[in-house]
Amino acid sequence: MSDIVLSRPVPVTTEPQLARALLVGLAVLFAALFLFAPLATVFAEALAEGWQGAIAALSLPDARAAIRMTLSIAAIAVPLNAVFGIAAAWAIAKFDFRGKAFLITLIDLPFSVSPVVAGLMLVLLFGANSSFGAWLMAHDIRIVFAFPGIVLATLFVTFPFVARELIPVMIEQGRTEEEAALTLGASGWRTFFTVTLPNIRWALLYGVLLCNARAMGEFGAVAVVSGKIRGETATMPTMIEMFFNEYLSVAAFSLASVLAMLALLTLLLKSLLEWRHADLLAATRRH
Repeated sequence: MSDIVLSRPVPVTTEPQLARALLVGLAVLFAALFLFAPLATVFAEALAEGWQGAIAALSLPDARAAIRMTLSIAAIAVPLNAVFGIAAAWAIAKFDFRGKAFLITLIDLPFSVSPVVAGLMLVLLFGANSSFGAWLMAHDIRIVFAFPGIVLATLFVTFPFVARELIPVMIEQGRTEEEAALTLGASGWRTFFTVTLPNIRWALLYGVLLCNARAMGEFGAVAVVSGKIRGETATMPTMIEMFFNEYLSVAAFSLASVLAMLALLTLLLKSLLEWRHADLLAATRRH
């Protein structure tokens, strides 16, 4: 009877304990130096003159106008991108047509184009030096250096977020449930609201959160299109730069702290979604 030699199980990682501890320590040190330290500095500088100084800085007319502008732009751009993203994901995932790959490439285009270039394209398209822009000015319609131009720039840079979260989920789910509902006599809209939308609701919310974070923090495209007119077209990121260049550091960092808190709130909601609905969101990571 031959002896059977049982080999010991091979560990998944072969690095020694010291090496793993060093790698974890380096990761924590990097996060502390390049993420947490700058964030802490923003709040510390905002409170350099105490809470009263920070509140007084946020009460400045230019700061309040920038906050209103940023929230207004996000309130318009995010719902529109949610609708566009659902429509694009529906078309790509549920139908076969010529040019589908080209449509996916167009959706990813804002990821490839610099926001500054995107803003410049809008200026060249709607500016006074273009034929279309001259016609708009002749009819007293302002796009560039006005609220509509900022909305268009924000829509462009934030368009992929919702669509890119929904497309993998819809492809993963297939068309079986929708086809069954249509076979049973449900209308297209009823099929969407009772079958499709419940299946994609968490991925949709996830994409909306990412879209909202980018919409509120966008600087490059907005800076080109808006002209950074105080009290009229200045958003929170552009107003922060203007305050900082004028050596109003408390005002700049107070406004930056508000933007940072909005970003942290978005990150918290995003993390909660990933924790509570990891299985439903896993499809977005497999494509």
